Amino acid sequence: MSETPFRVGPPRGWEALDLAELWDFRELVWFLVWRDVKVRYKRALLGVAWALVQPAMTMVIFTIVFGRLAGLPSEGVPYPLFTLAALLPWQLFSGAVNGSSNSLIGNSALLSKVYFPRLIMPLASVAATVVDLAVALGLLVVMMAWYAHAPTAAILTLPLFVVIALVTAFGIGLWITALTVKYRDVQYLIPFAMQFLLLASPVAYSSQVVPDGTARMLFALNPLVGIVQGFRWALLGTAPPTLAVMAPSLLIATVLLVSGLFFFRRMEATFADVI
Repeated sequence: MSETPFRVGPPRGWEALDLAELWDFRELVWFLVWRDVKVRYKRALLGVAWALVQPAMTMVIFTIVFGRLAGLPSEGVPYPLFTLAALLPWQLFSGAVNGSSNSLIGNSALLSKVYFPRLIMPLASVAATVVDLAVALGLLVVMMAWYAHAPTAAILTLPLFVVIALVTAFGIGLWITALTVKYRDVQYLIPFAMQFLLLASPVAYSSQVVPDGTARMLFALNPLVGIVQGFRWALLGTAPPTLAVMAPSLLIATVLLVSGLFFFRRMEATFADVI
């Protein structure tokens, strides 16, 4: 009597996320995170220092252009600190979006040979960016010591804003990476979108310069507004983000994550065929 063959393959249709399956492949997640971090720094000329050079150079440019020439306010904090504290979540967010967006294309050979939950790829790319954040935080600690700016009790909330930034980036990355597999030109839009988002976020300037009314309402729809303000509050003790700012950030982050998971799950069955 012959047995019915058992076929292992990706899910089809609008199926729910199988968290148990992800947990079964947790060792693969950690392996891919370690691989991404190792490759990123081993093949870079500056190594780990690259995670410091990038925010440091951007901080210097923003300080000269927006701090000294434009004279923008910095909420009573030295402008270099004010900018660097905002560049940390921005670097975390942009690195997570870029990494997760290219995760499937960059691992196309692996995807076509063996089955595993495809969600692992963007998840590992997002998790790897936490290492960059940890390195860049060292630069901020040195800068805070230089300016004799001690942290407050609000620093205990920093992990919360890190999670919100990662969730937002992960949701966006799921949409982009699933679309990029089928439409390769989507990846060329990412640099322009990230440049626009950088200028639309209060990284080089304070949210206080945004006028009240419609402009502030539209400004609050950017999920990075609450994240950046949260980082500044947690690290520097500036004004905390209000509910009017955090509520849209949390709502949009949740919508992006849930919709991105379902869309990724829907497209997952075709990845190995079209990649």
